[in-house]
Order: sequence, then C-alpha cells, then structure tokens
Amino acid sequence: MPPLSMNKITVAKRGADRIRRGHLWIYSSDVVDTNDVAGGSIVGVQDENRNFIGQAFYSDSSQITLRFLTQTRDAINREWWRGRIREAAARRKFGPETNAYRLIYSEGDLLPSIILDRYNDVLVLQTLSQGSEAIKPLLVELLIEEFAPRAIIERNDVRVRQHEGLESLTGTLYGEAPLEFEILQDGIRFLVAPLSGQKTGSFLDQRENRLAARKVAHGRALDCFTFNGGFALQLAGICDRVTGIDISAEAVAAADRNAQINNITNAEFREANVFDALREMETSGERFDTIVLDPPAFAKNRASIAAAARGYKEINLRAIKLLNPGGVLVTCTCSYHMSEELFLKLIAEAANDAHRRVQLLEKRTQASDHPIIFGVPETYYLKCVIARVVD
Repeated sequence: MPPLSMNKITVAKRGADRIRRGHLWIYSSDVVDTNDVAGGSIVGVQDENRNFIGQAFYSDSSQITLRFLTQTRDAINREWWRGRIREAAARRKFGPETNAYRLIYSEGDLLPSIILDRYNDVLVLQTLSQGSEAIKPLLVELLIEEFAPRAIIERNDVRVRQHEGLESLTGTLYGEAPLEFEILQDGIRFLVAPLSGQKTGSFLDQRENRLAARKVAHGRALDCFTFNGGFALQLAGICDRVTGIDISAEAVAAADRNAQINNITNAEFREANVFDALREMETSGERFDTIVLDPPAFAKNRASIAAAARGYKEINLRAIKLLNPGGVLVTCTCSYHMSEELFLKLIAEAANDAHRRVQLLEKRTQASDHPIIFGVPETYYLKCVIARVVD
C-alpha cells in the first residue's frame, strides 16, 4: 500500500479553491510542487501558504493529478478503506427482484477512480488511476472479507487508464466465475458476461429509467440501440408488441436470448443502423406509440459536441415524426459533455422541425446507485427525458 500522506504536494490557489468549493480533482496546471512524490501515492495536499487542504491519490501521468479522498487528517489505512466501502454498500437498498447494481461509483461515493459492480455473487472491479491501482490488492482483500463473493473480476480495459500510464487488464482476481450467467433486474432475467461483454457486463445506470418508461409506455413500442434488450423487455410487459434494433449482431442475439429466458413472446429484435432504420420507417409510414432512444455517447469530448448535437437532434426528429398523437418518447444521452440545457434545446428544436407539440413529462438522471455529488459535475452524465407528443 502507498505511503499514508507522508508526502506533501503544494497546489496553487485556483486548485485549492476548486476543492474547497466541493470538487475532488486538481489538474496538473494547478500543481506547484510535487516534491518528487511517486505516482500512485496517497499524499497530503497544501496550498502555497501551507494551509492543509486534504489527502489525495497522486498521478504523475494524468492531467488529473490529484483525486481527493478526504479533507481530514484521518489516517488512510485498511480500516479507513473498509469504512468507505461499507458506507457505499449501506446506501444501496434493493429487494430480491434486483441482484445487479453498482456498489461503488467512484467520486459519487467519495472513492475516486474506483468502480465496483455487483452481478449477483460476482463482483467486477475497475481501478482507474495510479492510486487505486496501487491499492488493488488491498481492495480485493476487503471485498472478500465484506461480501464473500464467488469471484472478483477486473475490467481494467478502459481508455482512461491509458492517461494514467496503466496497462489494459481483464481477468479474474479471486475465485471462479462462469463466462456467462444470469442476473435479475426488477424481475427481468438477463444473461451477462462480465469478462467479455460491454462495460462491466451490463448498463446498470438505466435500470430505474426503464421502470419509469414502463409506467407511461403503451401500444406498439420501438427500442432503439437496444443492446441486450434492457428497455424492450421491461416494456414488453405493458406494451402490445416491442421491436428492438441495434447495429450489433451480437447485441441482437443477446436480446433474443434474454427474451427467451423470460418467456417474452411479444418482443422482436433485428440488426440495423438506427439512423437508417428510422428514416426507412418514416418513408414506409410506420407509426409507434412508444419510442426509446438510448444511444451510446455521441459526445466523447468537448470537441465533438457540435457533431453529437446533430446526431441527437436527428434521431429525436425522426422519432417524434414516427409517434402517434399521445405517443411517448423516452430519449437519453449518456454524454457528460452534452449538458441538460443543450439536450432539452435539441429536443425542442426537433419537435419544432417535426411540426409537433411535445409535452415534457419527466426529467431523469442515472440510477440512484450512480449518485451525483454536488460540486462534481462529472458525476452527472446521464440525462433521460420522458415526453409525450400531444398533437
């Protein structure tokens, strides 16, 4: 385990003020003196007047140089980590109908750069900075002691680790897990493959939005970018019939299998480019009563916002045109760089271009097991709008 705040790093006033306003990061441009601290260490941080600011993970590679763990002088030892893990777990309250959720959401749970997903009795860990990578053996020990999992898998094959100078890693850290197994989300069974599937095995952040969509969905439904059928299978229980489309043949096959294990017969899935499919449906005169748009992140960075905005507007315009009067639109963006304000503006513009009146029913975010921290806007990335076409 790295040194426990034995080293001090000095930061400029701008960086210090950022932490005092509630953020958890200080960038390299605001670091004055690192005192030759080793990357991955836990350090004490002070301003240029030597006022204590807190303790943080230090990275000697990333632009995010300091990720704050605490603004106290508490010893960050084994029991400190155990306490933070227990606090995160205590905030998750789920009944027997759900056994898959995010157990630790990095900055959202004051455990920066640490992600932990639970899939029944299998845990999937991501350590996304030099600091969390350095304590990975300790984290594994604590997770075994606290949760007694069948297995712990690491999915450290994400791009952010490149910025930390860390290698891409995927494998089993503890125990044995089957390559594929079932989980339960709000009564719906899904097959997941944490070692090879997208993300850590599933898109857990949309779970509560699927339930919200189910409350207002009706008639004939279309689920765009369906992935493993997450929205479609929830809507199948309330809609007459559901069509899910995805550009990935693998995703379509997974959605079909998930429908089968749930004995759902009114959902069909097909491989298609959503942009092309929506245009073809409009041309052929197809109409729906419920449409879900849950695309991948179009805006990966600030430079891509303009192009992403065009993409979001396009699919929302097509969807609004395809909806019957009284039809429901569930439209999402998981791009942090796509602000809520801009997303709502794009939907309004799409409605105007479609010559339809659209009524906002609900604005939603990511599921509650992905908590948003005030002062850290990066923890708020998923925007979900539920709307109704009223004419």
